[in-house]
Amino acid sequence: MASLIKGPSTPFEPPSLFHLILFHPLKTFVRFLYSLTLRLRGPAFQSPKSTPRVRLVCISDTHTHKAASIPSGDVLIHAGDLTNLGTVSEIQEHVDWLSSLPHPNKIVISGNHDSFFDPRSRHEEDIGKSIQWGSIHYLQHSSVVLRFPPQGNRQLSFYGAPQIPQCGGKEFAFQYHRTDDAWSGTVPIETDVLITHSPPRHHLDLPAGLGCEFLLKEIWKVRPKVHIFGHVHAGYGREYVFWDTCQEAFERLCAREGSMLLVDLISVNVWAEMLRMIWYGLQGIVWSRVWGGHDGGVLINASLTLRSTGRIGNTPQVLDI
Repeated sequence: MASLIKGPSTPFEPPSLFHLILFHPLKTFVRFLYSLTLRLRGPAFQSPKSTPRVRLVCISDTHTHKAASIPSGDVLIHAGDLTNLGTVSEIQEHVDWLSSLPHPNKIVISGNHDSFFDPRSRHEEDIGKSIQWGSIHYLQHSSVVLRFPPQGNRQLSFYGAPQIPQCGGKEFAFQYHRTDDAWSGTVPIETDVLITHSPPRHHLDLPAGLGCEFLLKEIWKVRPKVHIFGHVHAGYGREYVFWDTCQEAFERLCAREGSMLLVDLISVNVWAEMLRMIWYGLQGIVWSRVWGGHDGGVLINASLTLRSTGRIGNTPQVLDI
């Protein structure tokens, strides 16, 4: 019982439902309502039936482990943390494994554990060395446009970036202070598929809000059809986004600083946001179910490592777009 009340020892582990209800009843209720609304709304986007699908296979946070089974697809995407120590030898071994997989296109970004890619965290013995990528596209604040001849020569634009809000010491790569804006104006507006290591805040990043608020603002501006990330292992899963007033209200409620339940219950602003989320959520359900409106995107936390166990426990996520 004491452990349930105290909560997890690290913010990267999910608190128990008992702990959430006891200490964060409002946000827990808000997240439940929003999750129910998303479930009732269904998919946020669907490609036209006449458009040949491109299959994305999404993984992240393998931490030197080689998954026993990776589904086939047109593009294999790794959203960072290939390794633990981030040495050239560790990274190259994992890159060689990725290269051996049969997917015709592969895209990789780095994560905070992949220290070699950031000169500030690179091991001294790795200075001057390099990674042999072969046919893999490594993205670091860069884009690649892929064409798919079997799908009618469709093309998709992918952008990848590794930076995360600070969560460790100097051995971690691409960190910035949480109050610093490392995202505004960085993602090309034409991006179809965004790949970052950090989650956007309030989405698949646990109740502690481990994602980045500035990344959230940037994806609101760009509105990619797909956003793939990892970093927060326990946030594994996928979530549709509709870029609407319901989502805005949800994010504002989640962003509220901790306060006593009584204060929240008598707050006019809280009730106004709650009603706004419910009202526009109901409108969204009707729009999706009756008129079939689809004009959003999907967020995917593709972490394969199961929470803080240090072992593979989640399965790759497959998406047809």
